[in-house]
Amino acid sequence: MSKKSTKTAKATKPKTKAKARPEQTTQAAEAATAEQAAPVATTPTAGFQIKKDAKGRFWVVAKDSGQEHGPFDTKKEASDGKAALASGTAPSTEAKPAKTKKVKEPKPKKVSAIDAAAQVLAASKEPMNCMALVEAMATQGLWSSPGGATPHATLYSAIIREIANKGAESRFVKKDRGMFAAKA
Repeated sequence: MSKKSTKTAKATKPKTKAKARPEQTTQAAEAATAEQAAPVATTPTAGFQIKKDAKGRFWVVAKDSGQEHGPFDTKKEASDGKAALASGTAPSTEAKPAKTKKVKEPKPKKVSAIDAAAQVLAASKEPMNCMALVEAMATQGLWSSPGGATPHATLYSAIIREIANKGAESRFVKKDRGMFAAKA
């Protein structure tokens, strides 16, 4: 016989079931009648269930009313609370000390380059170019470059953009090529 034919022969061979002994069947029947006669012991916690919320806390919820008890930090605490509720007593919720949050002092808001340029030009009587504005802002301590190679070019672009976008409401006026003054 080939291997293929032996596999099919094994697969089609019917399996025999083990027959139960007469003494085993009588014991099983007696146990079944004893279970029917004795009242079924229901757990006293059958009316409650434990649920876990998205924050990882556990709650004991009454199945019939939907009333929640908790929160509990661990599942063991929740099951103890469930047992206490089922027995008719209130679950012990020990008063935990409230966590105090550290209050951070607000950081002083940094002045942007264009705001600092507006302050410098408002104090100046004459128009200035962007290189002079960057130097004046640094000496007055209003703003310093965070390490950029061409802060004057960035400031020039920002001033031109504000003049184009805001028009008459802009804080700047272009006096000459590359020269700006504060709006009067």
